[in-house]
Amino acid sequence: MADVAVAVVDAGTPGNVGTVARAMKNFGLEDLYLVDPPDLDPDGEAYGFAGQAREDVLPDAREVDLQFLVENFYTVATTAITNEDATKHVRYPFVEPADLADEVAGVDADVCLVFGRERVGLTNEELARFDRVCSIPAAADYPVLNLAQAATVVLYELRGVTVADTQQPDDSHERAEEHDLEGLYGTFDDYLRAVGHPPEKVDKTGRLFRRLLARAHPTGREARTLRGVLRRGAMVATGEIPRRVGEGDEDADPSDGP
Repeated sequence: MADVAVAVVDAGTPGNVGTVARAMKNFGLEDLYLVDPPDLDPDGEAYGFAGQAREDVLPDAREVDLQFLVENFYTVATTAITNEDATKHVRYPFVEPADLADEVAGVDADVCLVFGRERVGLTNEELARFDRVCSIPAAADYPVLNLAQAATVVLYELRGVTVADTQQPDDSHERAEEHDLEGLYGTFDDYLRAVGHPPEKVDKTGRLFRRLLARAHPTGREARTLRGVLRRGAMVATGEIPRRVGEGDEDADPSDGP
């Protein structure tokens, strides 16, 4: 994993520092450097916003100056305002967060991501001292993100080089067995006939239903549930069981079909 640190320059609110620390904890970073920080009261909002980062990242943060960052790291400065002009090198060229991971992985040095002030970001003079510029693409009429938001976006994009194992949502999806699906198709056919679907259209509608479910890849539980609904609908339609009168449908005749 790449050795990546984070620096926050002249943060205006302790809460944002705490939120940045929390994002660092989420994405596997530990080293936080603070340039001209606000007071970080252990009983204040910085620690209140830090989540589990209040136990290590935030209390272990070091107060440094810009010179320390420049002398000890390959520095990546973040900015919302860029110059789309190759003749102006302070804010151009820049890299987007989605492409930063590959660059960081190839840097043979300790890396520090530098985030600026909430209101004005990093100055041109500060940006000129850093090695690389990173900018988050956003709406042209409002491109400036909150400090903590910007840090979270950049750190998320770097997770591939900062976190060995990430927790993934359970997206397992076991498709229903073919015999379950064939049973469902047969029940749908029975349903069509029970509700009086035009006989000449039953086969065509059945094929449509088969193609629809083939794209959906239903689970076994989904197939069985849907089959039960269709079976009950067919039984109601043929009068084998009465229709249940639902709320707001008190005047319905139980013998009526759906």
